[in-house]
Amino acid sequence: MLTVLKILIAILAFGLIIFIHELGHFLVAKWMGIRVNEFSLGMGPRILKFGKKETTYSWRILPIGGYCAMEGENEESNDTRAFGNKAVWRRILVVIAGATMNFLLGFVLLVIALGVCVRPGPGEEQAAFCTTTVAELPETASAYAGGLRPGDTILKVDGASVWTDVDLAVLMQSDSDGVFEMKVRRTVDGTVKDVTLPQVQFDLATDPATGTRYLLYGFTVMPEAKTVGTVITRAAKLEGSYTIMIWRSLGQILRGEYGLNELSGPIGTADIMANAAEEAVTEIVESNSFDGLYSFLMIVVLITVNVGLFNLLPLPALDGGRLLFLLFELVARRPVPPKYENAVHVIGFVLLILLSIVIAFSDVFKLIG
Repeated sequence: MLTVLKILIAILAFGLIIFIHELGHFLVAKWMGIRVNEFSLGMGPRILKFGKKETTYSWRILPIGGYCAMEGENEESNDTRAFGNKAVWRRILVVIAGATMNFLLGFVLLVIALGVCVRPGPGEEQAAFCTTTVAELPETASAYAGGLRPGDTILKVDGASVWTDVDLAVLMQSDSDGVFEMKVRRTVDGTVKDVTLPQVQFDLATDPATGTRYLLYGFTVMPEAKTVGTVITRAAKLEGSYTIMIWRSLGQILRGEYGLNELSGPIGTADIMANAAEEAVTEIVESNSFDGLYSFLMIVVLITVNVGLFNLLPLPALDGGRLLFLLFELVARRPVPPKYENAVHVIGFVLLILLSIVIAFSDVFKLIG
């Protein structure tokens, strides 16, 4: 029963991410006066449809996508309400609306996770969240020798911006040599200083479960109390951190630092969400703990931000590819002939489908293994 429940939760979560994305296109298209012929959740054969006016609403069998089919989106149309006959700025708003809704969903889920799931222990009401400001730092620590001081707020690590403690942890734990060039703001006078944390050895007590190695620089960061303001602010900063982290990961993929077998498609993603959902349900039922729910929501946030960011990439068949053509039209004051644009998108769509199939097989083999 629990297995069925976790799979159902994963499918619903994944479907929600896609639904919100397509809903963004749909709502803004209607707002811009564009005729929408069909609004579909899922891909493949249709299993349910309704709607008697201009828009058909459908639910299709495969919960791995969806679409908002607008009149004149991929072909010429004489309809004055066709997508291609609207002003460029209106079409741009429609194209970016999907990703915008994904980012909005991520922010809402972060507010829920931080507001509901983060529960400080007794006497720890002032220690709900972590900041990037140094708290304790003994003079014998290597970080002190490098120039770091208590009260310093860490702004950058090796040139990368630090918004939250998540950025700080990721940048420091993923570094190869253990030497960090930091920019910090000194609390005493507000000046920005450059400090260099020298190379230190990794902690010998490596986590046996994950293999994670922790650097010993001897400093802790200050806590932050949980209030309405800090929940909203931290949610916004965390979404920024996740967006930057995903963007860096995309760069690492393009540079070949990750192999194809390390990527996950809808099947692998659903499996990750299903396992997280099972852990969340188990902890809530057995120990009244919301730690598992927090982890599950963080995974959903990462996926929805990933979907939004990926769709904005300037690749054919993606929203970013369409945006690129619209920006060209805006600057050149003439559109690319529809037949050429459609050909580019069709080729891009076929390549994306082929890549999805390859990744799907990889996901299946990993699940079997």
